Amino acid sequence: MPRITPNLWFDTESEAAAEFYVSVFPNSRITGISYYGEAGPRPAGTTLTVDFVLDGQAYTAINGGPEFTFSEAVSFSVGCADQEEVDYYWNTLSAGGEEGPCGWLKDRYGLSWQVVPDAMAELLTDPDQERAQRAMKAMLGMKKLDIAALLAAADRTP
Repeated sequence: MPRITPNLWFDTESEAAAEFYVSVFPNSRITGISYYGEAGPRPAGTTLTVDFVLDGQAYTAINGGPEFTFSEAVSFSVGCADQEEVDYYWNTLSAGGEEGPCGWLKDRYGLSWQVVPDAMAELLTDPDQERAQRAMKAMLGMKKLDIAALLAAADRTP
């Protein structure tokens, strides 16, 4: 089966972004860097691509120019075991970026992330649909997701 590698398009920040991402996630590293040559279109010697791995998943970041930017149409979801992980990834990834609703954020490079506690899937698929809807309503009012508040909302009886 062919390997699928997400490619992330940056203007000029691919190397800085890759260095940031590998500093955030465990078991991550930069695996290679290529440079523009005399053929261009950027000055020879400037970074063209950066290959990196985030906890086992390969990525390539390319300095392609300002023509394309990130949007929320594509995001990366970070499943978190507990509130400590939610807080770490939320605070680290949103630093210099922008907080959004329902666990979504944009990092300093404009890439969208969803920082989601593993408990969220259980809450939203709870066989008790009223409990699931209470959790959903609580989530819709949050930026960073708060597991204790989500559970409290889910368990509130009308």
